[in-house]
Amino acid sequence: MTQRFHVHPVNPQLRLMKQAAELLRDGAVIAYPTDSSYALGCHVGDANALRTLRQLRGVDEKHHLTLVCADLTELGKYARVNNAAFRILKQGTPGAFTFILEGTRDVPKRLLHPKRSTIGLRVPRHPVVQALLQALGEPILSATLIPPESTTPLNDPDLIASTLPKSLTLLIDAGEVAEAATTVIDLTGDSPVIVRRGNGDLSVLGLE
Repeated sequence: MTQRFHVHPVNPQLRLMKQAAELLRDGAVIAYPTDSSYALGCHVGDANALRTLRQLRGVDEKHHLTLVCADLTELGKYARVNNAAFRILKQGTPGAFTFILEGTRDVPKRLLHPKRSTIGLRVPRHPVVQALLQALGEPILSATLIPPESTTPLNDPDLIASTLPKSLTLLIDAGEVAEAATTVIDLTGDSPVIVRRGNGDLSVLGLE
């Protein structure tokens, strides 16, 4: 049965964040709120949890996964970024953007797109995510919470609780959030490419 933590959306209970971080370290797949819908997340190093996450999301290894980070300090460990791309990253973080970047050798191959060796990077603004990342001390491997055979991200924790199977270990319930997914921008080429328009305002990045 999926556990459900009811947390304050602005000042989440530290005790619950620490428990959620421990569950992630132990192989859990969780649903948690962001500034753009809810997301599925698991530990970066857990191959079994990754398989469960992909099953819950209904995607294969060709779907870009995202490293959700507290800030950009770990960027060099996971992604190769030139100066122009880094300026865009600084303007868009924290915020409702996912950036596609070339992964480094430190990123396990199972996390990268099999043909492009790329991965998503995101720094959300939501206080619950930030508190969870602080408790965990490392990024969360994530995907937008869109059920299989659907195109709409889930933003209502009651609907998530009634929709997802028992293989979801934990739902962190901070109430409803924005329904739109993130804006996705590919920064691997000579100029940015808008892959998906979502909740992120492109004018913040000077791209609109």
